[in-house]
Amino acid sequence: MENRATASVETTDVALSANPTASFRRVMANARRLPLLPIIILLLVAVAAVFAPVLAPHDPARANLSIPFLPVAWEKGGQASYALGTDNLGRDILSRLIWGARVSMLVAATVVISGAGIGTILGLVSGYFGGRVDALIMRATDTMLALPWLLIAIVIVAVIGASLRNIILVIILLQWAGFTRLVRGETLSLRSRDFVALAKVAGGRPLRILAKHILPNVANTIIVMATLQVGQVILFEAALSFLGVGVPPPTATWGAMVADGRTYIASAWWISLFPGLVITLVCLAANIFGDWLREALDPKRRQV
Repeated sequence: MENRATASVETTDVALSANPTASFRRVMANARRLPLLPIIILLLVAVAAVFAPVLAPHDPARANLSIPFLPVAWEKGGQASYALGTDNLGRDILSRLIWGARVSMLVAATVVISGAGIGTILGLVSGYFGGRVDALIMRATDTMLALPWLLIAIVIVAVIGASLRNIILVIILLQWAGFTRLVRGETLSLRSRDFVALAKVAGGRPLRILAKHILPNVANTIIVMATLQVGQVILFEAALSFLGVGVPPPTATWGAMVADGRTYIASAWWISLFPGLVITLVCLAANIFGDWLREALDPKRRQV
């Protein structure tokens, strides 16, 4: 019975592959499962970050004291040229949102790529070699994970000074440990597999085994975690800017925009609302896309 069922499944697969209509339907079914709204949000933010000088209607740092607290265009007193209004210094909210996207995406991309690289290397070394190397790396990892990130970041930035480069370095310093712990766990499981043992018997060097046999098998996990970390990094950078220890003015950042408008929230709600809404949407979009990617790259979930 089992052989007949297997043969039936194989025959069905062949028939589907030979039928262009069935293949097209299967592709469209997979496409419908894509989280389109999160993808669109992330693409819009990426486009805004790349083409900020072209898309921004005004200079984000230029103050115009003749039009402070200009309301949004659809309210009485608003102007179409300042669609989302102006802040207390007369700076265009829309332009500052667009330029703030550049800062947030730059920080997120740099931190996630660097943190993933450092954490992956340490996790592979720790899980594969074990012993004292593993103990040393994991004690450092546990220490970093136990620290209050926000408090430590505030102290470090207060000592070394606030700048875009320093913010990126501080977040990288605090962010690699999660990757290390995750990759180490995967490596501990993989190093006892038969294909790793065969590679050792064949005379493979540790570096070659790590690069050729273990790293490709943990790549999906690294990609998923990196995607989930994007929203966390953006939120962390916004929190630092909100507290006044992020990227210094006049550079536009979403967190600083929320902080600028909190005093005027009752009379000029648009100053804080729109950057806060953008932060929320981008973080949610990144998390939803990361959850979808985790299910898409998991062989067990994909078979189901």
